[in-house]
Amino acid sequence: MDPFYSPFDFAIQENPYPVYAELREKSPVYRNETDDFWALSRHGDVLSALRDSARFSSRNGLRIEPAFWGPEAEKFFSFVAMDPPKHTRMRGLVSRAFTARRVQELEPRIREIARDCVRPHLDGGTFDLMTDFAGRFPTDVISELVGVPEADRGMVRDLGMAIMYRGEEGGDLPPEALQAIGALVGYYTDLTIERSKKRRGDLLSGLLDAADGDDRLTPEEIVGVLILLVGAGIETTMLTLGNAWHAAWLHPAERARALGGRIGDWIEETLRWEPTSQVLARTATEDITLHGVTIPADAKVLLLTGAANRDPSVFPDPDRFDLDRDTGASLAFGNGRHHCLGANLGRLEARIALEEVTAVVADYEIDEAGAQRVHSSNDRGFVTLPTRITARR
Repeated sequence: MDPFYSPFDFAIQENPYPVYAELREKSPVYRNETDDFWALSRHGDVLSALRDSARFSSRNGLRIEPAFWGPEAEKFFSFVAMDPPKHTRMRGLVSRAFTARRVQELEPRIREIARDCVRPHLDGGTFDLMTDFAGRFPTDVISELVGVPEADRGMVRDLGMAIMYRGEEGGDLPPEALQAIGALVGYYTDLTIERSKKRRGDLLSGLLDAADGDDRLTPEEIVGVLILLVGAGIETTMLTLGNAWHAAWLHPAERARALGGRIGDWIEETLRWEPTSQVLARTATEDITLHGVTIPADAKVLLLTGAANRDPSVFPDPDRFDLDRDTGASLAFGNGRHHCLGANLGRLEARIALEEVTAVVADYEIDEAGAQRVHSSNDRGFVTLPTRITARR
């Protein structure tokens, strides 16, 4: 029987890895006629496509739902949905503001935010990692980075959570998500106007000041970058924390090592074994032949990074969760010109968050019956992770 794969299938979303293995072995260039896409699942093919933006274009966006796909995708994804030279210009200007120094200087404040978010929920012995901690923490970090006033952060948090789509199979964005996007665009537009009159030491001020000669980002482009941070800077970190928590729970020996201080290795193996971003869409700009199969020009192509990260030709015994593994070939943050600009911030947030949680948690159990996964065509993670903890003495 030929393999079947759809990113919209709830059963596959629950556990896509057996399907990925079948695709890698039997159909490395897979065709889904119903949803009208092609898919690449082997590490070498996905890596080559990520590095080949000339033939695998980002111009129509990263997701194939009608709400996100098409020539206006940059409204949702900013420069991530652009090709050179537009992408080169935008990423270059954003990079001038989103510097390693700005991220590093934020570390003490990130730790304060993590403590404020986690400590109130650990006294009773039970908490929900996602709703009590992981949902709020990265939102407040991004607000701190951007320069959102304290008084507005609750509103920004609520709007961001509404945008993080959890829709039905194959569905478009619900009205409340579209309304939240509109409200957040309006808010960030007003904040950009305000900050243009009086700079501070935040990312928004840096974006306003970023210049290459006379070239600067327009206010609309700046707002687009800020909207991108909702998904790239908030949702990714939130889901990564849940995936790390759940992965360690499933593997008691590795959990003991993780709680014993192997935080960095815990994060990196989670990003390899259970990456938040499982699928990246591209558009073929010409006929592309791989493994004797031709993908036609203008076709939608899904790059299955979740499958690539478990390719046994690159990662021996790939289904094993192993903190000693070499994860250098992981594609969790992409590769090529679209390699995630916020990867360092994401890693920093995850490290600090797990350091602060494990400083007071000696061990834990997850209520699997109460755990609930997100339903998303490209992201993998949890909505809820009810947890019973054993506190450190």
